[in-house]
Amino acid sequence: MRTLSNKEKGAYYTPDVVAESLLRWAIRSESDRLLDPSCGDGQFIVGHRNSVGIEQDVLAARAAVARAPWALVHEGDFFTWASNTEERFECVAGNPPFIRYQTFKGQARDTALDYCASVGVRFSALTSSWAPFIAAASTLLKPGGRMAFVVPAEIGHAPYAAPLLDYLAGRFSVVHVLAIKEKLFPGLSEDCWLLYAEGFGGATETLRFTALEKFRPLRRPPRTFTSVRVAEWRDWKCRLRPFLLDSDARKVYQALAADPSSRRLGEIASVGIGYVTGANDFFHLRPSQAGRLGIPAPFLHPSVRNSRVLPSTEVSPATVANWREKDQEMLLLRLPKSGELPRQVLSYLDSEAGHVARTAYKCRVREPWFSVPDVQVPDFFLAYMSGLKPQLVRNNAGCTCTNSVHSVRLRSAKEAARLRHWGTPHVDLSCELEGHPLGGGMLKLEPREAARVVLPSAAALRQADTETLQEAVSRMRSWRHCEAA
Repeated sequence: MRTLSNKEKGAYYTPDVVAESLLRWAIRSESDRLLDPSCGDGQFIVGHRNSVGIEQDVLAARAAVARAPWALVHEGDFFTWASNTEERFECVAGNPPFIRYQTFKGQARDTALDYCASVGVRFSALTSSWAPFIAAASTLLKPGGRMAFVVPAEIGHAPYAAPLLDYLAGRFSVVHVLAIKEKLFPGLSEDCWLLYAEGFGGATETLRFTALEKFRPLRRPPRTFTSVRVAEWRDWKCRLRPFLLDSDARKVYQALAADPSSRRLGEIASVGIGYVTGANDFFHLRPSQAGRLGIPAPFLHPSVRNSRVLPSTEVSPATVANWREKDQEMLLLRLPKSGELPRQVLSYLDSEAGHVARTAYKCRVREPWFSVPDVQVPDFFLAYMSGLKPQLVRNNAGCTCTNSVHSVRLRSAKEAARLRHWGTPHVDLSCELEGHPLGGGMLKLEPREAARVVLPSAAALRQADTETLQEAVSRMRSWRHCEAA
């Protein structure tokens, strides 16, 4: 049986200074009973003599027992244990596993989500495991209890984080999120923030938010913070990232977004992903390969496979000619669902590569397996992941694109003029606020996020405070560690 890596388990053990600070925030007395719902090797429970830890990894649980022999360590699934225990605690602290939904699955996920639903917080199937861990752990607190956690920076933008913060605001008198710019885990591409809550059994109408350039040991949560009304947080699509900006920058942006002449990208165009072949190496051919196989030109369509090949402003016939000259894998084998196919095409489908391709999942479940669905010719291509800023590139060569690039199709040709403002500071800021950091300095725009990007009119832009917008863009880029910020 293969042993999972720390990355696969979402296990990144907390630096001592961070664990010590969180324990100071949560523990008020030596008699306080502390719970760590995912104690790993005992980094938190070793810091308090009256501790209970839960850990499902056998080796980590043994390490925790050896490290903190006075603690009570339960080996097994936390949610199963939480469903059956009658124990309650004054405080909870820890670093829950950052397991994403792709690996947080099966019975373990069902148990976690069912438990959370039973206590009033409903997470989607796309939820990463840390959010249910925190929600469930909070239910084991005594009235007035406190908790302090390391959390991924996704708490500031991920849709699945919204039910958690909503739930906490309805169960605690104080909910405080600390954004940390400098990485807490240098070896981890993802940024980590901190979460503190106190007064279990209460409720609050505001979230406290503090942005720190770097972490330093603190005996108590910062006393300087921005008070974010829960209603205002909802107005920002349940995102805390906009509050990395000062109020003046947010007001300038909101004024432009609210201007009657402004439009969201989704109002003037449909934004979606490109096609999915299921077997890219088989369905994308080099011109030399297509010539050698004798595939007729009507069954080949030039395609943008990823944003790296995109020019800055336009895909033109000259661009496609350059791809051909370089013999890139830029020709999609585009076959109809029915009708006769040329002998050369049939021979390629029946080749060894074809027999391998048809076993791929996406090919296996469609009929016929060789006809790639949802092949579109968009008006523009939009980068899915970007460094400095997302590229919006006009399609003047009739190309299609894979799902590594967004397909933007205008609802009306006259709307194209609105896109001339792409790349202005306001649109750049809108991309930063509507998109989200991916790690490694990258900005990611999901289709639903891209659809919310604000496109102001020329008149509105002339009246905007450009300097404030530019400074805001630089700040947001610096927070996602974009080197060109």
